[in-house]
Amino acid sequence: MDLDEKWLAPNHFSSRSARTNPKTPPDPKPKTSLDPTTAQIFYPRLVADTLISPVDTADVGEILTLQRAAYVTEAQLYSDASLPALTQTYEELAAELSSSLALKATMRHRIVGAVRGRLDGSVLHIGRLTVAPDLQGHGIGTRLLTALEREAAGDVDRYTLFTGHLSRANIRLYERHGYTEVRREELKPGVVLVHLDKQADK
Repeated sequence: MDLDEKWLAPNHFSSRSARTNPKTPPDPKPKTSLDPTTAQIFYPRLVADTLISPVDTADVGEILTLQRAAYVTEAQLYSDASLPALTQTYEELAAELSSSLALKATMRHRIVGAVRGRLDGSVLHIGRLTVAPDLQGHGIGTRLLTALEREAAGDVDRYTLFTGHLSRANIRLYERHGYTEVRREELKPGVVLVHLDKQADK
């Protein structure tokens, strides 16, 4: 997960009409998770069956709810409840997703993860890798990241992304998948963006 990015890549929305009323904001409460014991038994199988597919116009409300739930921990890390992922409106997210290379992870009809990217020449800028709080650490983020890279394969020479300097789990995830830190940028006092790059396989 990163802190902010605007995406301007090919539209991957389908033509199906939205199931969510754009005038009605989604319920910000995350869906109820399983208790730890049950999760330990069943989540590995559920994650293995998770479907990765393009984002649809009907998914905006659920992705917004997912995004808000997932970024609460980021807000706590940086003592900042005004992170763009938390304040983004339904309309803003709909516009962003409609102009992005955007993928979702679906588990039994529930969206449990999402990611999007922006193509800029031969570079794919990856952002907002988001996983439901109760499913983090089970490989969904890895599957989304890998799928997005594969989706752009052949069209890009390099992948790039960024995350906050305190988001150590994110940094470890990216480094495990071949990303290396290239620079740091102070966004504001107390918040430093860590930029990472990865060369695309040819």
